[in-house]
Amino acid sequence: MRRLEIVRLFLQGIFGVKFVDEATIEIRSGAGGDGCVSFRREKHVPRGGPNGGDGGNGGNVYIVGNPQMSTLLDYKYKQHWAAKRGAHGKGKDQHGKNGTDLIIPVPMGTEVVDAEKEELIVDVVEPGVKLLILKGGRGGRGNARFVSPTNRAPREFERGRAERSAVIRLSLKVIADVGIIGFPNAGKSTLISKISGARPKIADYPFTTLTPTLGIVSLDGERSFVVADIPGIIEGAHKGVGLGTRFLKHVERTKVLIHLLDLNPQSGRDPARDYEILNYELKSFSGALSKKPQVVAANKIDLPGSQERFDGLLDRLSTLDIDIFPISAINGEGTKKLLNAVCGVMENLGESDAE
Repeated sequence: MRRLEIVRLFLQGIFGVKFVDEATIEIRSGAGGDGCVSFRREKHVPRGGPNGGDGGNGGNVYIVGNPQMSTLLDYKYKQHWAAKRGAHGKGKDQHGKNGTDLIIPVPMGTEVVDAEKEELIVDVVEPGVKLLILKGGRGGRGNARFVSPTNRAPREFERGRAERSAVIRLSLKVIADVGIIGFPNAGKSTLISKISGARPKIADYPFTTLTPTLGIVSLDGERSFVVADIPGIIEGAHKGVGLGTRFLKHVERTKVLIHLLDLNPQSGRDPARDYEILNYELKSFSGALSKKPQVVAANKIDLPGSQERFDGLLDRLSTLDIDIFPISAINGEGTKKLLNAVCGVMENLGESDAE
């Protein structure tokens, strides 16, 4: 239940906020403060020793997962972020104050990538854990640190270490157990609104949904899982057509896919061909995606002529040995059987993981 509570907090912020899932920012740690050269100067102490303090350490840069955040909007319009530098040392052995750390909160599921090397730095999946990205510069030593038997009045000191900088790319991938995929207008938004409490925008034209929508499905009051409506993926998506690569990345964290096909005779679509195209796009984007378990659903079975289309679909995909569930996302027909099948797949996955 703890993870579901985190997801609920995540869901509370997802509506009414502009969804941004990519941002590139420059980060900079704090420079270390300089050490101080100073000598004790007091009445009746003619030969006071060195008392120059050390400089403070520069602030570090951390990434922290925040389950209440749902977008990278803050980093889309502000690209430069910096920690504070350490203060310089002072006389009377006064050490400089350490610079304030920079803590960058991001939504759960955010990947932090070195934009220059194209290397993954961290994957933010645990809430509240501070992940060090850049270490601040070390403070320099004051002259009091350089006293020796042969040098009782050193004038040596150290400069603080310089700050460090990096350009990082933040990439948000939604965290869900189940992803609903399908061509635009296949009924994904209608289905997620029917089986969960999510309320996405629904209309009868392609690309109504331009951002992933999350919902929590509860079956029999005992079994529950998080489902994501992945925006419409089209032919050529793995090459970026129709913002396809931005949509496909959200599928990567899911355990199971509901592959939704459109039976509407008036749609002009070929559901069997759509099934082949979408699986080709998954495989072309990532071999791991093509291996994810799928539960196939044929939507809009309530429309006139859809049963004949469903029979034709079964015939054309008969060699693939897959179960296809006829459903109506509008009236809920067949959805419970579909969801039970999804739960069964996830339970089998859990058993295999335990082994």
